[in-house]
Amino acid sequence: MSPPTILVIEDDACVRTLLAQILEDAGYQTYEATNGREGLERFRVQPMDLVITDLEMPEMNGLDLILELTRAFLNVKVIAMSGHSHDELQTARLLGARQTFAKPLDLPMLLRAVQYELLH
Repeated sequence: MSPPTILVIEDDACVRTLLAQILEDAGYQTYEATNGREGLERFRVQPMDLVITDLEMPEMNGLDLILELTRAFLNVKVIAMSGHSHDELQTARLLGARQTFAKPLDLPMLLRAVQYELLH
């Protein structure tokens, strides 16, 4: 059986690489995108088991991405993260994000959330 697939969408290369590495170390197959538009295109070509996205990004922000994903893929699972505004995280939930996290991330908590979402 192949490992669950996770798309990490984050414009900060250091954060994106760190998240991908931590998820791969936990046994997941990860894919990366640098902004919402790239992430949406990648997901359309190859739907993933889970999407982890930042909210503040160039070209297409995370809120627009979540709206597009949940419109096109009814069962998509999204975890949103932001270092900016608590209101943005609440909006992300309203648009369909299953869980939200403020930055800096609590990595053990994020990994538990990933595991939970992939099982439910």
